[in-house]
Amino acid sequence: MPRICILPGDGVGQEVIPAAQRVLEALHLGLEFTRADAGFEHFQKTGDAIPPATLDMVQACDAALFGATSSPLTRVEGYRSPILALRQTLDLYANLRPIQSLPLKFSRANIDLLLVRENTEGLYAGRERAADAETMIAERVITKRASERIAQTAFQFAARRKGHVTIVHKANVLKLTDGLFRETCLGVAREFPNVRANEMLVDAMAMRLVTHPQNFDVIVTTNLFGDILSDEASALIGGLGVAPSGNIGARHAVFEPVHGSAPDIAGQGIANPIGAILSAAMALDYLRLHDAAARVREGVKRALTQNVLTRDLGGTATTEEMTRAVIENL
Repeated sequence: MPRICILPGDGVGQEVIPAAQRVLEALHLGLEFTRADAGFEHFQKTGDAIPPATLDMVQACDAALFGATSSPLTRVEGYRSPILALRQTLDLYANLRPIQSLPLKFSRANIDLLLVRENTEGLYAGRERAADAETMIAERVITKRASERIAQTAFQFAARRKGHVTIVHKANVLKLTDGLFRETCLGVAREFPNVRANEMLVDAMAMRLVTHPQNFDVIVTTNLFGDILSDEASALIGGLGVAPSGNIGARHAVFEPVHGSAPDIAGQGIANPIGAILSAAMALDYLRLHDAAARVREGVKRALTQNVLTRDLGGTATTEEMTRAVIENL
């Protein structure tokens, strides 16, 4: 049976990832779980945020569940973000962030979109330098290879969904980098005659996501734009606490809730586990256990319909109470 590597990470990751594991165990699929260390807390103890043994373990497993990272806001010598290290080391080039309406009074209705974000380059390529004491420079890296494969991913998903891809860029200003991304995506679009493609500037997209989110199917964009737009879109359905994501490569996959480590509530037992649980459902789909994935999503929806809501959703349920409610409704 499939093996899943559990990487709780920092802060509330230590609470929501074990909750997601419990939901998976309640399905009685015979999944095997192994736990590995990663995160800023581990770095403070050992000097290594993601040791080689952890990378080896993730590669040896069929999928991984990652929690969150408490990355410092200033440079710390020797530290590298575990999730960025996983994305780049394992070439997890596609970040998938589905946004689907939930049975909540404050969730917008009839939303079913998938944001496909390039995951290995752009402004997150890690190329920063100091020109002098008062000038810092970050290089934005866009390549034809990365643009082509993320476009292929987006159009392949759209062909199985509603048949529509929106290419998001800022080529009117970033004429070389986003110009290459745009032209490459439009080239891939010609390989999918049954998928409708259009393009939109990122600032216009930010507005349209708020005003007409129901009009979108698959959105494909670069790393930073995708990061920002997907967080914006999560607010339409209940916020970061309910938003799942997956980092997919040719051979490996790591799934994680969109939210961060939330140090202000860590350890209090009140973190919302839904984002992590729905990320586990994405892992099941990746492992082709589609019926089980559907059961998890239905369990979440039923729990919410029963008005089991954590504090971020306006309720009083604890992490444990939400987890139990999902398991009881599988």
